[in-house]
Formats: sequence, structure tokens, C-alpha cells
Amino acid sequence: MRYAQIRKLDVANGTGVRTSIFVTGCSHKCFNCFNQEYQDFNFGKVWTGKETSKLIEYLKNDHIKGLSILGGEPMENAVDLTSLLEKVKEATSKSIWLWSGYTYEEILENPNMKKLLSKIDVLVDGKFIEGKKDLTLKFRGSSNQRIIDVKASMESGEVILDLEV
Repeated sequence: MRYAQIRKLDVANGTGVRTSIFVTGCSHKCFNCFNQEYQDFNFGKVWTGKETSKLIEYLKNDHIKGLSILGGEPMENAVDLTSLLEKVKEATSKSIWLWSGYTYEEILENPNMKKLLSKIDVLVDGKFIEGKKDLTLKFRGSSNQRIIDVKASMESGEVILDLEV
């Protein structure tokens, strides 16, 4: 897996002060993507154990509410991210948010993506659509995107939106 950046302190991507990672590689190619350079699967640096240790160290700080995973497309890095999140969950109980251009329903159809989904708390799903761009929305760029409570959705068998945010 490759990544473009790790933000130790991030207040824009999820609730509270969070640590964020931006993976690279995305096949969606959304028009006017805000991280267009991160679409390249060869952009950025290779993720190693050093980055995993640094990430866990950041997340252990009491003022950090959780981890946010953006891209690129995290679901196209599902196997590596699942392994990473297993280590994160062993070390901390912080909430995990993930942004994906894939919809919740599409993710459920792919075994590797579904396994990654089971490791997160909140999914912001759906491709960015320029014609539905709405700057008043929290944590998403276009009105088709949903903020989903993953645990409640998996338990109920239907999409449960996170109305707390």
C-alpha cells in the first residue's frame, strides 16, 4: 500500500480532533476530485511498519478522537488496510471513519472490501459528483454521499445513516 500523507491532527475529516491517513490509488476518476494526484497508484510512499508505529502512537494520545482514512480510494487498498486496522484495534479503541467512492451496497458484494468495512465505525460512501456538489454538507462533498453507521447497518441488514453528525 502507498500513502500520500499522515495528518497527526485533523479537524476537517470526521468529528473531533483525529489522525488521518491518505492512501493513494483510485480508479473512480471523479470529475474535480479534490485529491486528483492521489488517484495514481504509484504516487506517495510505501507504507511500512514505521508508519504503523507512528500512527498508533498518534492515536494513543487522549485528545485524538479517532482515525480517518481517505484517499485515493481506501477500498482499493482493502487487504492492506484491513491488516493495518487489526493492529490499530489491538492498540486502541478509537473510532475509525473511512471515505469511499464505492457505495455501501457495492462494498458488501466484495469479500475483501466487506472485511475492511467490518473494521470501521463510520463510512462516507459514494463518488463525488460535481453536479451535486454542496459546500454546506459536513464531511462530504456532494449530496449523493451518505454518512453511514457501519455497525448498526451491518446488524440491521439495512443502511443506517449516522444522524449525529
